[in-house]
Amino acid sequence: MTIRERLPLREKLCYGCGDFASCLFWAAFSTFLFIFYTDVFGLSPAAAGTLLLVTRVLDAVVDPIVGMLADRTETRWGKFRPYLVWFCLPYAIIGVLMFTTPDLGPTGKLIWAYATYCAMMVVYTAINIPYTSLLGVISGDPIERTSVSSFKFVFAFAAGLVVKFSLPHMTAFFGASDPRRGWEITFMFIGAVAVIFFLITFFGTKERVHPSATQQTSVGRDLRDLFTNGPWLVLLAATVTFILFVATRSTIMAHYLKYFVGAQTVTLPWASAPKTYSYQDITSVFLPVGDAGSIVGVLLVGWFAGRVGKKPAFLILFAISLALTMAFYWVKPNQLVWMTVLQFLGSGTGGPLSVLLWAMYADTADYSEWKKGRRATGLVFSASTMSQKAGWAIGGVVVGFMLDAAGFIPNVAQSPKVLHSLVWLMSVVPALIGVVAFALFCFYPLNEAKMGRIETELKARRAGGGETPPAEETAPA
Repeated sequence: MTIRERLPLREKLCYGCGDFASCLFWAAFSTFLFIFYTDVFGLSPAAAGTLLLVTRVLDAVVDPIVGMLADRTETRWGKFRPYLVWFCLPYAIIGVLMFTTPDLGPTGKLIWAYATYCAMMVVYTAINIPYTSLLGVISGDPIERTSVSSFKFVFAFAAGLVVKFSLPHMTAFFGASDPRRGWEITFMFIGAVAVIFFLITFFGTKERVHPSATQQTSVGRDLRDLFTNGPWLVLLAATVTFILFVATRSTIMAHYLKYFVGAQTVTLPWASAPKTYSYQDITSVFLPVGDAGSIVGVLLVGWFAGRVGKKPAFLILFAISLALTMAFYWVKPNQLVWMTVLQFLGSGTGGPLSVLLWAMYADTADYSEWKKGRRATGLVFSASTMSQKAGWAIGGVVVGFMLDAAGFIPNVAQSPKVLHSLVWLMSVVPALIGVVAFALFCFYPLNEAKMGRIETELKARRAGGGETPPAEETAPA
């Protein structure tokens, strides 16, 4: 592809469908899994937090293995697309089992939770890493990749909006007589939709960027290239803390709304009389409003990044998002309007950060090929996904142990100490973590001018065929 060529809109939409499928489950994991484990399944907050840590750390080991396997996969459909067909059905089935509560004792339940969550994370890895790696080979144009990344996250946040709006009501409707049954039936529907959307991505996309046919590689060489890729190492460290910032708020959000906010009788500015809103009512508005804000931000971030650059855009938006997160410390339970406005604006500035982050990871794959003469797209994205899971794992532990130490007991009115912990986990704790992430992102070295030079040289090398020589032999670093 040349710099002026554009992917068809249809293909961008089809690519986005894959993240819609993936995030139907991921949105449920990130927002509702912790409260499912404590309030429905019956685990203590500490046990649930430890479960999230152990399973995600173990699963993180699988990520680079899947990435290297995908890089070495050769089929007539490409390297990455076949995984969408191979794993979409197991993904849906295990997702249902994960939200099934068997009639077992405490030990049996804990074993079931570990087994199903470990299996789900392995299958999620097997389908999501190839899907994400497809972003790096769907186009050789960094501008187009940013555009495709925007479509990816529009669909991701749309899935989050659907899940966060519908799941509290679906589980209540199907679980009127048994809450456990409500969760199981809800995820049967979610799994079926996910399979359909993964297949749309498989049939509607192409892989265009390919390693040289003469490229000589090995596991050791791939790993050496990865861990000597300076821009990727900066992103890796920054991503762990950035995802920890996101994960802490997402993990605690359902508890914050259920126990700190709770049911509220308020008179909204546009209403003539007070009205009582249940926890489900507030949740099904507050959470989707965040995803709506993220979608608006994602739609605008390409325009913004195109004018100031990916890194400056990231830092500006992140700084605003951190300030809005900290503002939750002063919000009172009955200030639903202010709470919702902060959620919309915070998500509108925080949501687009993922678009820029994954576009930068694709740039580091190009940088590695330019610098080392070899390309391992799957490994770059899989090791990056590993850092995401590490952030989510640590976030679950932070939330679980803070609530346990405060004396959290599910499904009862909480003590002032627990309520104070909920406020801190919603505001101060993630804001402080975000400051660390912000500082790390300041060291990211790739800008638009350098990526333009890299892209031009890579196109010339690929056109010439053969294994691309390292950048040290052909151009200054």
